[in-house]
Amino acid sequence: MHRKAYVPGVAMLLAAVLTACTGSEDSGSADDPLPGDAAATAPTAEPGRYDTLPEPCGSVDHGTLASFLPGIKQLTDEEQRQQAYEGEATQTYDTDRKAGCRWKVESATATDYLFVDFERVVSYDRTVSDDSKAQEVYGGRVEAADLPEPAPSPSESADDSDDDSDDDSTASPSDSAASGSASTSPNSSGSSGSSGSSGSPATANPTASTTPASLQPRTLDGLGDEAFLDDALGTSRQRTVTVVFRTSNVIVTVEYEEQPATTTDVPDSEEMQDRARKLAEWLAESFDD
Repeated sequence: MHRKAYVPGVAMLLAAVLTACTGSEDSGSADDPLPGDAAATAPTAEPGRYDTLPEPCGSVDHGTLASFLPGIKQLTDEEQRQQAYEGEATQTYDTDRKAGCRWKVESATATDYLFVDFERVVSYDRTVSDDSKAQEVYGGRVEAADLPEPAPSPSESADDSDDDSDDDSTASPSDSAASGSASTSPNSSGSSGSSGSSGSPATANPTASTTPASLQPRTLDGLGDEAFLDDALGTSRQRTVTVVFRTSNVIVTVEYEEQPATTTDVPDSEEMQDRARKLAEWLAESFDD
């Protein structure tokens, strides 16, 4: 009797053990991610559009180089002229990640420099795309350039004028009378007869060194995915125009500098900007081919 009562108890114990083992195997199946392994299941960001770079020293044709570097045509030695066209490649350890080329040619009136640089940005974070990383790098370039605030459009200026008019209309009668008497007083500093007045020709006309808004450092539309232009005049009258643009995961820099032979000459800003911008546009199109 005691043996018969003991056997069913052993069977129940074995069944419980087998059930626990089976449950443990199901819960530890290969389909379930391990704790802390969520990154392995996260979707991988898209790679950039470009996985290589063009050769920069061969990216600019001879005609374009001659317009940037007028001294090339003044070289009488054919070998020197050919070397000037070839340029000098910048040192790099991976030409598929970063590559550049420099040209320098002296002429009778100035020394001209041209620099073209290609940088392919790669994100090492699988959750961040190459394009997003390139956008971040480009944003750093914009911040470093410290571009001025864009000039207000004519419509914005008109709105500001309307706001000023509204403010004047709400002024108290005593304020209006005071301002009117001050403006019509013959002894006021704003009279046309006093020297250095606000109405004198010396202060009414802009100075010759004033740069038009169209030539100020600024962002550019229609060039790559995003672009900007910088223009700086040095203390020795050298002018440097830089155009930077991003196309997908590649950032392109065009830097054009001219150092006059004499400090009395100033390189033409509009001409240099036009050349640099057109070269950047041509390079952007070549990436799309």
